[in-house]
Amino acid sequence: MKKTILLGAMFLGAITFAQKVGGDRDVHGCIGSAGYTYSQLRNNCVRVFEQKIKLNEVSSDKSYSTMTAVIFSKNMKKAEIFIPDGNAKSIILDRQGKGKIWKSGSHIKDTYVLVPYKKTGYQIKKNDVVIYQ
Repeated sequence: MKKTILLGAMFLGAITFAQKVGGDRDVHGCIGSAGYTYSQLRNNCVRVFEQKIKLNEVSSDKSYSTMTAVIFSKNMKKAEIFIPDGNAKSIILDRQGKGKIWKSGSHIKDTYVLVPYKKTGYQIKKNDVVIYQ
């Protein structure tokens, strides 16, 4: 009887612990506390800070600065930027023509544009103001 009670208590404790660690999964199964967010282009959970293209916030009146990342589709026709805007955690930009400019659609309140910067970098503009590079 004592063994049954002890095993039952251990089992309940394990379930409670499992619910706390990783219990912040979003609707896509991404664990925010582990740094994961959902990528619409990759259709998978990613860590923004581990991406190849990372951009730093240009200027901020906050006491801290943020960074974002850019993920391109395989055909380079779409770019995903991780800037929270409303309910979205990322924004999909579409390439304009045959050039190297990607722009948000009209369904987004603000206009976001991704453009090449210097030789190997990029800039993100929000309403024609550079916010990341």
